[in-house]
Amino acid sequence: MKLFSLAWTALRTAVAEVPDEDFEQPSGCTGWLVRDLVCHLVIDAQDILITLVTPADTEPTVDAVTYWQLGGTPAGEDPLDALIPRLAAAYGEPELLKFHFDDVGSAAGRAAGLADPTARVGTRDEVLTVGDYLSVYVLEATLHHLDLISRLTSTTQPPAETLAAARASLEQIAGAAFPASFSDKAALLIGTGRRTPTDVEKTALGALAERLPLVLG
Repeated sequence: MKLFSLAWTALRTAVAEVPDEDFEQPSGCTGWLVRDLVCHLVIDAQDILITLVTPADTEPTVDAVTYWQLGGTPAGEDPLDALIPRLAAAYGEPELLKFHFDDVGSAAGRAAGLADPTARVGTRDEVLTVGDYLSVYVLEATLHHLDLISRLTSTTQPPAETLAAARASLEQIAGAAFPASFSDKAALLIGTGRRTPTDVEKTALGALAERLPLVLG
């Protein structure tokens, strides 16, 4: 719960710090501008709120690791992904988009802080504990924080604690550890295909290089 709060608060702060003119810069999400990514984050915040008020009375079907489904390279044909740029453009002024994310995002953060980590909730036709669900969002929020600042110089990095936790989660999902020589940031970017490994890094990865990138869905 503490790590979620740390990751989510840092992400909200980073969005608030982005200068209006940088909303037209590319983000780390292929095909999305910064404004598109922030629009996606509004939907993420809504999903958190919806999930936390969707109790389940059956046993968990997934945990923070098995929640993630590894797939191939995205085809870019998801209807919601295609809708995001149009929704983002409809906001017009970056301040409106910032305000909406801050409004819904702060509510999601408060709801998470009030939730019972042992309670069970339903999302995506699965059941998991609130604690596991928020652990999923530590990885999600940290990756999107890196996406947000990938082309920017004036925004702060994710906290070291959440970078380390996100790396640990990704290693559990992969079933393998990244080389100790990799920083947490490098492991996350390379592991999820956000950056291509150098020849030296590819050698260090060994057999794991053949399984990358890990496309999380």
